[in-house]
Amino acid sequence: MTTGTLRLATRGSDLALRQAAGVQERLSSRRRDVELVEVETRGDKLDEELITRLGKTGAFVRALDERVLAGEADAAVHSLKDMPTEMPEGLVVAAVGERAPAGDVLVTREGGDLADLPRGSVVGTSSLRRKAQVLAERPDLEVRPLRGNVDTRLQKLIAPDLQAEHEARVEAEADEKGDAADFRESDAEYERSVEEWFDDLTDFERRAMEFDLDHEYDAVVLAEAGLRRSDLFYRDEYEVERLDRASHVPAPGQGAVAVTASDPEVVAAVRKAIDHEPTRVATSVERTVLAELGGGCIAPIGVNALVQGEHVKTRVRVLSADGDTEVSATRDLPLRTYREAAAEFAASLREQGAAELIAAAKRAAGETDGDADDAGETPRDDDASADDTDDGASDTDGDEDASADDTDDTDDDGWPEVGSSDTGGTEE
Repeated sequence: MTTGTLRLATRGSDLALRQAAGVQERLSSRRRDVELVEVETRGDKLDEELITRLGKTGAFVRALDERVLAGEADAAVHSLKDMPTEMPEGLVVAAVGERAPAGDVLVTREGGDLADLPRGSVVGTSSLRRKAQVLAERPDLEVRPLRGNVDTRLQKLIAPDLQAEHEARVEAEADEKGDAADFRESDAEYERSVEEWFDDLTDFERRAMEFDLDHEYDAVVLAEAGLRRSDLFYRDEYEVERLDRASHVPAPGQGAVAVTASDPEVVAAVRKAIDHEPTRVATSVERTVLAELGGGCIAPIGVNALVQGEHVKTRVRVLSADGDTEVSATRDLPLRTYREAAAEFAASLREQGAAELIAAAKRAAGETDGDADDAGETPRDDDASADDTDDGASDTDGDEDASADDTDDTDDDGWPEVGSSDTGGTEE
């Protein structure tokens, strides 16, 4: 495809559209006409049980990639954490953009970190990884599922306080009117009327007022990248605190956006405009470890890598669902053989007990070996997904196909070779 409008498939959520718009802008700067093609995915309609059992890899990723393979789109934009480690035949990861902050954050109404939450506080997240990491640090907390887009989750956090204040104001105003004969201005509980108070609320707060919640949350855990891409990191309605990445290890690929394609010319054009080599190497290490461990969305697995000089510093944390048991390690992998080194690192973790933790998690979820091949970790994310909605990738194993371009600079699993990017550099 040498000329013509390049069609980018994307989900229709606000975060997905923002991510796709970023890719569109980069391609447009290369004098390419780019059109966004919104695709409704099956994952947008799945309930919590199905998401846990199947993962959102099939739900959020396949529908977009199918459009590319069918010729209805030229490329698709994904949160990398939501993608399977095995690519459909004929499709490759054309590029991985420069990564946003990869870590998780704690969001509360009043501020403070995880250690500041009172005993018994309710923390919202639907990520098994985040749940296990929170419980490992604070087993006295209660972790409850929380789904929805990034803004929805935040609005559910602030909704109870707003609704309680609204109810109190309505009651106070009614009492004032009922006692009008004896009412003195000094008796007024609120300076503004209910209508004036409501008019001063932000649109974000007004939407929060509409929720009918079964229970309240004292805090929520989200991907920092999703908050930033949604312009929700700095707001007056809540406080954001970064979680320590040494213990709250992100999901593989978290914070990175990938573009898939099949046509060799599209692959080359996208790679030249978008690809960031240090991010691609780091996320490739993370996804290799995940594939070798085979945990996917069923087991709480965090993997985070960073290119530092001639090494890739890699941190892995595998936990039991309750956060009580873990296998974790940090290793500097050689950059020149990062993929092989990542596989060896994962193998050593399996021998140290990670395999048993993952097997136990699968048994607890009622997953068979056949199910595991199709499972992916929920996004949100997070990243995003619901994305940020937020966090994970597939536990499927196998090579990503590079057959779309046998002459390009991709290696044998569909990723561009180290050094093939025009962005260069080894420091993220």
